[in-house]
Amino acid sequence: MKPLQSYPRFVSIEGGEGAGKSTVIHALRDALESQGERVVSTREPGGTPLAEMIRALLLDPSHEPATHETETLLMFAARAQHVRETIVPALESGAWVLCDRFTDSSYAYQGAGRGVDEALITMLEHECVGIEPGLTFLLDIDVAAGRARMHSRGGAPDRIESEREEFFERVRAGFMQRAEHAPERFRVIDAAQAADVVAAAALTALKTYRS
Repeated sequence: MKPLQSYPRFVSIEGGEGAGKSTVIHALRDALESQGERVVSTREPGGTPLAEMIRALLLDPSHEPATHETETLLMFAARAQHVRETIVPALESGAWVLCDRFTDSSYAYQGAGRGVDEALITMLEHECVGIEPGLTFLLDIDVAAGRARMHSRGGAPDRIESEREEFFERVRAGFMQRAEHAPERFRVIDAAQAADVVAAAALTALKTYRS
């Protein structure tokens, strides 16, 4: 398989539902921009017009249920487009890229959550994506607490948000396994804390990472 290329200025933010990823991304972006850095904030699935269309297909509960393999392949189709059209061009121009989810989410949601063979995910990661973040924040929170936060925001849940609690327990365990597998890349933060405390912890970790 092709080796993965790591980009030091590529930062992903991972976590389960209600972990507060958006708050952390905003804090990181503001801090970097205040120091004169160019920052591209993006998300997965999505990040390009085509990838956003795939996102809509994936998350709309009105469509026929996708098989686990179909979901995985669509996630990687969107990711491949995202990498080529948005992420790599931004990184090669010298910008920082802050991404709400990346391939670790596929290992957690489709792998641990759905039971898709990890070998398939690894093959797609190496052959279709080809890159990995230099730094990944994992915002860890108890599943029940995270889902309570999510429901407090209002709005109808999407297809994945509608899954049962047992599914999200497997996802959480999958994320922790990823962090244990790559401790040099991951920074695990207790996301049950107040939002400003979580953001401050992420900013401290980013400062240490850059020094």
